Amino acid sequence: MSEPHLLFEKRGHVALITLNRPHVRNAISPELGCRLADAFTEFGEDDDLRVAIVTGAGDEAFCSGGDLALSMPLLTGARHPQDDWDRRFAASGEITDRGVMRNFEIAKPVIAAINGFCMAGGMELMLGTDIRLAVPEATFGLPEVRRALIPFGGSMVRLPRQISYANAMEILLVGDRIDADRALQIGLINHIVPRAQLLDRALDMAARIAENGPLAVRAVKETVLASSGLTLHEGYKLEDAAKERVLASRDAREGPRAFIEKRPAVYEGR
Repeated sequence: MSEPHLLFEKRGHVALITLNRPHVRNAISPELGCRLADAFTEFGEDDDLRVAIVTGAGDEAFCSGGDLALSMPLLTGARHPQDDWDRRFAASGEITDRGVMRNFEIAKPVIAAINGFCMAGGMELMLGTDIRLAVPEATFGLPEVRRALIPFGGSMVRLPRQISYANAMEILLVGDRIDADRALQIGLINHIVPRAQLLDRALDMAARIAENGPLAVRAVKETVLASSGLTLHEGYKLEDAAKERVLASRDAREGPRAFIEKRPAVYEGR
């Protein structure tokens, strides 16, 4: 029996999600798309999980995008469903949306550990994450327009909000690849990390976040996402509501107390 197209591992409070099709640069097959959607749902609903890391198997690719032989023909109607994964993937755009965290907001941090090619749907998946580490060899791009397609996994909306308008439009309209240095320069990624250190650095960052107050971490991400596009006044109302929730928690009392008592804080998430 072949391996599943996605691996889901729990390491304490951290979920490690690995795209597992290295022989095809971790292209998103119907099975992988469905498993991604399920993994993000499980991560979001499991109160014991506080941070997720998404990465790709192998040394070549994070994700090269949708599988042009399996997924895209299914979505365009050029191929008929042949198994349950196909039928589920083709039945609803909700699966493809959830697989790249589009119209499916997770109020917990997601870290991308980008180990190679990050193209098309793979880059759209990355745009749904919060913190991004990449190897020096990583390349990024949205080449869909070259194939008379569009990046419909959130990139036309997310990318101009995450980097400058001009840089976003060049990536979207020209379709060229950019390297890790350029991605760092324009603010698309956070850090360039040697390949041998990539997963360890991602796990270390995830562990540091997981040690923080989980209610506070969730409130930060929820407020940042919900305030996008609002006026300052409207955003401040969301900030005030988050402040009230967090300050009323047991964790908010534990954090300062632990600092005063010079001991590690023990957060319960309430």
